[in-house]
Amino acid sequence: MEQSIIQLITATLGSFGFSVLYNHRSNKLIIATLGGLFSWLVYLLLEPLFPSESIRYLISSSAITIYAEIFARVLRTPTTSFLVPSIIPLVPGRALYYTMNYALHSQWPECVESAMYTMQLALFIAVGIIAVTTSIRILHSISVNSKHHSVYHRR
Repeated sequence: MEQSIIQLITATLGSFGFSVLYNHRSNKLIIATLGGLFSWLVYLLLEPLFPSESIRYLISSSAITIYAEIFARVLRTPTTSFLVPSIIPLVPGRALYYTMNYALHSQWPECVESAMYTMQLALFIAVGIIAVTTSIRILHSISVNSKHHSVYHRR
């Protein structure tokens, strides 16, 4: 439990740092920072349900993309301004560290295995983001087209 609290605090602080880099102010700074807390909280809550780290990354990145899309619409801000700081806790830094460590020590079989795992995690993060973003754009397009279609037929 204590370790999870420390992880949540560091996830929040990491997102805060990236929010500052994005020059967020007031409520946007808070929302982007809380996004990092939310993304890692989802990841931790999924741990007992999904032993696969990749699936937890997929679901967490999907959840945080929905979060970013909602607040981007509410605050009329690009989605990336909330998504990037919020996704920072999910970046597979530990896996990347081990990959580089194996490479530096010329442990090539371990390096390749670790690199493949790192790429797998990054791929699952990307798929979660792409799936949600694409779904929202399709739904928005359908909504706009149906409104346009109904207006066109009323004439």
